[in-house]
This record gives sequence, C-alpha cells and structure tokens, in this order.
Amino acid sequence: MVVSSVPGFDAIIALGSNIGDKACHIADAVQAFTADGWVRLVKRSANYRTAPWGHTDQDWFVNACMSVKTELAPHELLARCQAVERQLGRERTIKWGPRVIDLDILVYRDLALNDPDLVLPHPHITARAFVLVPLADVAPDLVIKGRSVRAWLTELPHDDVVALTPGP
Repeated sequence: MVVSSVPGFDAIIALGSNIGDKACHIADAVQAFTADGWVRLVKRSANYRTAPWGHTDQDWFVNACMSVKTELAPHELLARCQAVERQLGRERTIKWGPRVIDLDILVYRDLALNDPDLVLPHPHITARAFVLVPLADVAPDLVIKGRSVRAWLTELPHDDVVALTPGP
C-alpha cells in the first residue's frame, strides 16, 4: 500500500498561486471547489509563502492544502480541479510557470493510480517542502510510501516555507 487511510477525509488537494492577490485566489478556489456540496471541506491549512519550484524565474507563491469529503470519483475530482482553475482564469503556458491558481490532488483515499491523466498519490509529494508543510497542517500522520508526512518533512529543508496566516 502506497498510502494508508486516515479517517475523516477522502482526498487532499494542494493549492498554489503566484499571480495577483495570491491569498485571495486560494480562498476563492476553496470556495468554488466546495460551493455546490459535492465536495465538503474538512480541514484547511494555513497559507504559506514559498519560493518557486521548477521554473524559478517567477514571483513567490502562496501554497495551502485542504482535506475534503466527497463521493466524486478520482477523475471527476480532477475534472473539478481543472474547472475551478479555468473559472479563476488559469492559463497553461509554461510547465511549472506562473499561475493564477493551481489545484492538485495529492491523495485520494488509499488509492494508488498511475494513468496518463492522474497519478495518485501525487508523484512529487515527498520531494516538495511547499507541499509537505501545508499537508502537515491537515494530515500530519498520513502515511505515504511507508512514512508519515511528519517524517518526510524531516528529510527536507523547509525554512523558506513561511506561514502567512495562522495554522489550523
């Protein structure tokens, strides 16, 4: 098993923004994602200021995570992520480049999936402090690849992941 279930949520979504009012875009995405009741917010992390990753010649990011309850299937949840991104003005131009909003499914229950459209758990969770720090706010004991989020976080420097809002 790649992920061990943690009671209380069905999926965890990572959010990021580095264009315009970043924190507002994160809040708008959470609201849009949960507006119709098909996805219910369980817990939300603090907002964190983070350095760009991948394509580093761009503005800093605000990153966050939210755990959710839903009956949507994984690909339906992915379609919802992409719909919210489009609704908030995301344009995909440069891989890992600037974006108004980015929503990624990190985990979906204890499902391991590897298809062209969706890989679960997200393949880069354990290598990115900007994901692990907010993930630790919502599911510190979640086990990925045999180790808890807290344990993975001890492996990465994360001094540059700075809380902008109080945590949960």
